Amino acid sequence: MSLPRFLLDSFSMALKSLGERKLRSALTIAGIVIGPLIMVMMGSVVSGYTNYVLEELRSLGQNVVVVFPSGGYDLTERDLEFVKSFEYVEDAEPFYSLQGIARRCGSEIQVYVYAIKPDLVFRAMGNLRIAEGGAPPEGDLVSAAIGHKVSVVDDSRCLSVGDVVSLYVAEIEGGRVKNVRSVSFAVSAVLEEYGGALILSPDQMVLVNAEAGRTMLGARKWSGIFVLLRSSEFVRDFLREMRRSYGGNVELVSFAAIADAVSSVTEAVSYVNYVTSLSAFAVAVAGVSATMITSVIERTREIGVMKAVGFTNRQVVFMVLSESLVMCFLGASIGIALGIVGAYALSSVGLELRGGGGTNLVLTARPDVSLERILTTAGLTVLVGLAGGSFPAYLAARIPPAVALRYE
Repeated sequence: MSLPRFLLDSFSMALKSLGERKLRSALTIAGIVIGPLIMVMMGSVVSGYTNYVLEELRSLGQNVVVVFPSGGYDLTERDLEFVKSFEYVEDAEPFYSLQGIARRCGSEIQVYVYAIKPDLVFRAMGNLRIAEGGAPPEGDLVSAAIGHKVSVVDDSRCLSVGDVVSLYVAEIEGGRVKNVRSVSFAVSAVLEEYGGALILSPDQMVLVNAEAGRTMLGARKWSGIFVLLRSSEFVRDFLREMRRSYGGNVELVSFAAIADAVSSVTEAVSYVNYVTSLSAFAVAVAGVSATMITSVIERTREIGVMKAVGFTNRQVVFMVLSESLVMCFLGASIGIALGIVGAYALSSVGLELRGGGGTNLVLTARPDVSLERILTTAGLTVLVGLAGGSFPAYLAARIPPAVALRYE
């Protein structure tokens, strides 16, 4: 008998054997399905959100560090000069950050007002682009660039270049609202829609010059210093020097450092998911072994007949293994398919992050269903079939034909 014909006959007999024991085979396949399902579904979702978060952080500038005052410390010109003294600092500017309400076209929207040199923001955030108009000129106190959501109401453009946007900004002192200041700005630019962002909210942003923050908005103390380094490779050196010089007087936010932290956390989550999947595969190995041992016992006489008519031990081993491999192929196919469907279903719900002030951020990311992940899962499932069927196959090959033919 030729090898291709033998292989075809072996798998045909395996399918027939599984069909004769439908319930047992179905339960075994169900146990096999769990491993591929978990590995594909959870692995794809975790990887998808990881990629989304890292892309968002990278789009904000890997060479950006924001210095915030802490513990009652106030940043001054002296601190700004110290920051600029580092040779790898390309630019550094103080900024004011406020929250307020923008009123336009009879409706209101919460906005985040950033008073800073606009050119620095556009240089740091490569994905932030102007759809219409131009950034407020340096020294202009009455012009502002507004985000996409500020310019639209009910999906219709409400504000354009030259229009006026009215802001109500709260002055907060000691954790309490001291005064509400009303101010209007002429729209000099409308930004393109940015989408969800983890830290900033460009679509709800009102960007003005730093001078406007002092004079028009009444901001007194710097909210922080926005630092642009020459390269992301200097971030760690800058963070180390600032912590050594200031201790707990400042808080440092680095998008590159956050990206590293996110990567570390997601790697740990991925590892836990991988171990969980391997546990499910281990259970599947036990299930396959139990099913195949039972099958070998039930087919002892049949195996004896095959060996009596000339089947070798290797052929008997392969025939038994083919049955376990068929179950694992079916389990892998079903598990991977359900895993892909489950990954998209979980991702469609979104991940809700709760923030202060009752604000919630919902992240929605496509699952990372990669060919590499599918092939790895399929390979592990095949190993389950080989591991679970090897011992029963060995037992079948060791059965003497004379003993097998007398078996009842």
